[in-house]
Amino acid sequence: MPKKKLRVIALVQKDLIPPDTLDGVENKEKEAWRTEYDVVTTLRGMGHEVWPIEVRDELGVIQDAIEKYEPHVAFNLLEEFAGYPQFGWHVVSYLELKKQKYTGCNPRGLTLTQDKGLTKKILAYHRIHTPSFAVYPMNHTVHRPKRLQFPLFVKSVSDEGSAGIARASIVRDDQQMKERVEFIHRQNQTHAIAEEYIEGREIYVAVIGNERLQAYTPWELLINNLPDGVPRIATSKAKWDVEYQKKIGLITKPAELDEPLKQQFERLSKRIYRLLELSGYARLDYRLSPDGRIYLIEANPNAQIAHEEDFADSAEHCGVKYDALLQKILTLGMSYDPIR
Repeated sequence: MPKKKLRVIALVQKDLIPPDTLDGVENKEKEAWRTEYDVVTTLRGMGHEVWPIEVRDELGVIQDAIEKYEPHVAFNLLEEFAGYPQFGWHVVSYLELKKQKYTGCNPRGLTLTQDKGLTKKILAYHRIHTPSFAVYPMNHTVHRPKRLQFPLFVKSVSDEGSAGIARASIVRDDQQMKERVEFIHRQNQTHAIAEEYIEGREIYVAVIGNERLQAYTPWELLINNLPDGVPRIATSKAKWDVEYQKKIGLITKPAELDEPLKQQFERLSKRIYRLLELSGYARLDYRLSPDGRIYLIEANPNAQIAHEEDFADSAEHCGVKYDALLQKILTLGMSYDPIR
């Protein structure tokens, strides 16, 4: 039980207000609101007062909730605003203007990481390995610079959650690249990024903290049932379709790394976290090439924190149970000072 019972408003996206119970729910893991359910019910079970607030395209609902409930903290579960992922940092800026404490990342960290191209430019300046890349704005001609060699991985420059990613995202000639960039423009309605495809192991590192940081056990994505030669990538279907995950043998587990390499991942993750001015909590996604080089692929602030998902599992592997993890996230949110 927490030392102090808190009043919490949980900011959730359109249609993601979770039910109070799982009565009549056949499989929670297939539900879009499962993260919201896990967070809200766990916090309530810890003794906190929690009110889910659905945020669509008006900030007034947040203002109304602040006035009505006088929350100690807002638990930010939003991944977009008005349908635009890149507007998420504006909501956090609004919370800061209202002097409302909130969980998760600050506006600057969200801004720097929402643009995958900008993230890579910052890290390249600090000599941190990232794949070579080019950004393709909407309504512009697709031209590949000579330095960018195939195979390439084409995806949205701003969308998360593997949106728009499929096996066809890996392209091996200019025509395939042009078609996939145009697909991202059309399907995701965002700019596209084409980056060098790094063959190797996919490693995730969960980091939590504001000034003092902790990196949890590095986690690895494994796909065991695909034919030889098929790239092991986290497609949208692989990420969200539970039955497909079983079919392809997708699992995640503690990465089998020797101690020096494990420490290298943890040190690098904390350094990147600070360089990108992150706060709260984030997951850093890497590729470990066969020659042992570590490439940062993406930085994901406000990572998926459903129970028994990678972030929570990694924390539990370090002895931090799910309720303690959520309590730590609340505490970090309440202690973060945007002025300093």
